[in-house]
Amino acid sequence: MDKHNLTGVYKILLILIIIVMAIPVYSQEPPAYDKVNTSAGIVEMHFIGHGSLMFKVNGFVIYIDPVRSSGSYDFLPKADIILVTHEHGDHLDVNLIDSIRKQGTLVFCNQNSSVKVPWAMVMTAGDRQEINNIIIEGVPAYNIVNERAPGQPYHPKGAGLGYILTIGGKKFYIAGDTENTPEMKALKNIDVAFLPMNLPYTMTPEMVADAALAFKPKILYPYHFGETNTGEILKLLKDSGIDVRIRNLK
Repeated sequence: MDKHNLTGVYKILLILIIIVMAIPVYSQEPPAYDKVNTSAGIVEMHFIGHGSLMFKVNGFVIYIDPVRSSGSYDFLPKADIILVTHEHGDHLDVNLIDSIRKQGTLVFCNQNSSVKVPWAMVMTAGDRQEINNIIIEGVPAYNIVNERAPGQPYHPKGAGLGYILTIGGKKFYIAGDTENTPEMKALKNIDVAFLPMNLPYTMTPEMVADAALAFKPKILYPYHFGETNTGEILKLLKDSGIDVRIRNLK
């Protein structure tokens, strides 16, 4: 083969290498997100998957229950705040938390999670923090009905947390793993709610509807719903005035 032909082969090989290297980059996309207008700016709510969410406002980044198995974090920014609802493996991923931290990242969690993340700050129901004009409140998250064994609820009262974030006058409620507790049903002025809908660990569509009709969030996202038929919650809340949004949050 002459020198001219060899040069052509090298060029073809170089092009093929570039294409192969580019495939992983362009075959992945950041998770979908919705926007909510607030007086502090637009809040982006990124749906990573299952119970994992990311909120971003004016470049300030909040992760809730970041877990690698829920989706890709390759295109996502480092965290300013990380919130962990409880210690179960589909909500707490210590290695991922380490990888999305940066200097100054604040991590808040329930007491049991602090065993695995000892440098995090523990919150309990009723606690309140304010960072960068964002208010973070801890609320109870627990089972009333569903049990692992008699007397052993999947999520005991007093162990896990939900969080209410107040950003620019809007309230975002991320419930964690819980059922339709009296504390949930007593909430007021919630603009956006993420409610779990996955048996046997959390709620049926009927339980989610019962809670939503009690505290009337403006927007409702069922999340970490697994194989639950999301069409049921749409039917149950059809004439409620609540904007029910189904996203890819299995």
